[in-house]
Amino acid sequence: MRDGNSRTPDGPAEPDDAQTAANRAGEDDADTTGEIPTDGRGEPASVHVIVQDDRTRIVLSGEVDADLAADLAEATSDAEATGLPIDIDAQHVTFMDSSGIAFLARIATRSNQKVRILRAPETVRFLLQVTRIGELLELVDDPDEAQAEDPAHGLPTIGPGGRSPQAVAPGPDDVA
Repeated sequence: MRDGNSRTPDGPAEPDDAQTAANRAGEDDADTTGEIPTDGRGEPASVHVIVQDDRTRIVLSGEVDADLAADLAEATSDAEATGLPIDIDAQHVTFMDSSGIAFLARIATRSNQKVRILRAPETVRFLLQVTRIGELLELVDDPDEAQAEDPAHGLPTIGPGGRSPQAVAPGPDDVA
């Protein structure tokens, strides 16, 4: 006996009447598994470049693969053109292949300052570790916290040496 996947000398086997009837009966039934139906494709991928006052952010989402290569190359050019430090927000990346790793390596080696990867999911972290590309990048879990630690933020800081030098107009008590 052959099943629906077996081949005959003339081509694929036709399902028997019982199997066809069972398949048709289930066509109108609602999905009760709780799973989201898919059409076989992953999440749509996207690349966005956001230029801020002091940094350029490249936001990646979905499946970062060869289909996105042209967009990644364009994002690299756009980010480099700003001359600002580059952040790559990888929070919404669901998959990354060698095209994504090549993009990260390219942008890390061409940038004058260390590129930061923001909120990288475990799959991306694993690839960065295995390929050792992560050594070229700075992984940041909380960008707001990293910015607070950055002494170039323009706010006065207090440390072992006292306040950072700031140009402050003399007050009435500062007269000699």
